Amino acid sequence: MKTQTVIPRLTLVGAGPGDLELFTLKGVKALQAANVVLYDALLDDDLLQYAPQARKIFVGKHKGQHYKSQQEINQLIISEALQHGHVVRLKGGDPFVFGRASEEILAAEAFGIPVSVIPGISSATAVPGAAGIPVTQRGISEGFWVITGTTEARQLSSDIALAAQSNATVVVLMGLGHLQEITAAFKAAGKSNLPVAVLQSGTTAKAKQAFGTVSTIVAEVAQQDIAAPAIIVLGASVAHRHTITALQKEVAALVGQSAKAAL
Repeated sequence: MKTQTVIPRLTLVGAGPGDLELFTLKGVKALQAANVVLYDALLDDDLLQYAPQARKIFVGKHKGQHYKSQQEINQLIISEALQHGHVVRLKGGDPFVFGRASEEILAAEAFGIPVSVIPGISSATAVPGAAGIPVTQRGISEGFWVITGTTEARQLSSDIALAAQSNATVVVLMGLGHLQEITAAFKAAGKSNLPVAVLQSGTTAKAKQAFGTVSTIVAEVAQQDIAAPAIIVLGASVAHRHTITALQKEVAALVGQSAKAAL
């Protein structure tokens, strides 16, 4: 009786910002070809339906609660690939946007395991977009910063103070627990009236939003009972969400009228 040859490989797949329909077709194909799926917390579990034949291992983490350490995940990737073949590492958002993808790639390659990467839609741009907030806007914001709110040492990133000096839109991921410190940095830069949005679970049915300014957003977040996962968006473009949302509604209404007229 012939034994099946195991061909180890790793595919890092970005699951996107939470909405199942924002997952990529290439990601679906990777799951269909997987022998093992190691998956994170911040994604729609329905994605796993695309890998009915695969072993599924939860390795996710929530704020203050790590189910598996990064070293344990790296070891799982190696052992599962060598034993079972194709491992898909399914990550929320995009693997290379605070997803520790490089650490997992280096661990796999150290054992001669080939690696491929399938990008995902990052919440850094998708969540503001879903809320009608452009991260760049002609004449208002010439660029945008994407910063982690919490460093490996569990401290506020020093880049926040640098970003506060810029006219760019600032998107802070994993920073809700440091919101008071973040607003203090912007106040110190003379931007107490800068518009701010805090967006929870942005592209999902659990989405919640709080809007205000650097001076008022902490109270608004408390009033709206916003919790992690949430992103913070600071910048003049936040104030233009009403205009963009109104335009979206007008376009949707026109499309609806055209569809009725065609019947």
